[in-house]
Amino acid sequence: MLEILHRTPSGAPRATPLLFLHGAYSSAWLWDQHYLPWFAGQGWASCAPSLRGHGASPGRAQLARHSLDDYVDDLAGVIAAMPVKPVVIAHSMGGLVLQKYLERDTLPGVVLLCSVPPHGLLGATLQLMLTRPRVLFELNRLIGGLAPDLATVRDALFHQPVPRATLEACLAHFQPESLRAVWDMSGFALPCLARMHRPPMLILGAAHDALIPPLQVEQTGLWFGQPVAILPGHGHALMLEPDWQPAARRIAAWLTAQGF
Repeated sequence: MLEILHRTPSGAPRATPLLFLHGAYSSAWLWDQHYLPWFAGQGWASCAPSLRGHGASPGRAQLARHSLDDYVDDLAGVIAAMPVKPVVIAHSMGGLVLQKYLERDTLPGVVLLCSVPPHGLLGATLQLMLTRPRVLFELNRLIGGLAPDLATVRDALFHQPVPRATLEACLAHFQPESLRAVWDMSGFALPCLARMHRPPMLILGAAHDALIPPLQVEQTGLWFGQPVAILPGHGHALMLEPDWQPAARRIAAWLTAQGF
């Protein structure tokens, strides 16, 4: 059974639940710091699974063999067990998992948050190699099970000044990622846009994202024919930064406007 964190909504619940999907090297914990309790406080039943091999979910010993399609199977299984289909809010690698899920089935709505674009990681990786090679080096060490230093965590994930305790919490929850999934994201198992369902979609990026820079987010918008919003003053892990609420409020406003 996958680890799934749940938050019960306050007051009268809204009709459509929310499912938050994490990215690479991480797990459901990053949503539970702010987003899960905040969105539940706004009336949405909110949950966040940890994909296989991540967090407290089984499969860590086989992590290197997990594919992007395995992660899609995990997402599909969680959604199938829910009484009402959720809006899925997916970050980074989770955004590409969500795009591949849309090849199989549709959803009421989706939010791509600093998502890997449908054309994969190669463009973002090249930019990272040219602008912040140490971050790329440390991420490769993390795949091999070696922990990065706090300075690299700060440089990779954040734009705002963050407390040391936040950096240490990130470091404590960082974990290796499947090399097979990284290769899949680099071009071996990308979504087929012609087969994808197209539910209502919100595409958000962060102005100071070192991992999925704004240009990559804008290209995602071009691929889907959707407008894009780039949030100022944020890095990649915008849900963990001290001023995390602007992005959450932007998502909540869109959900409300869509009738969710």
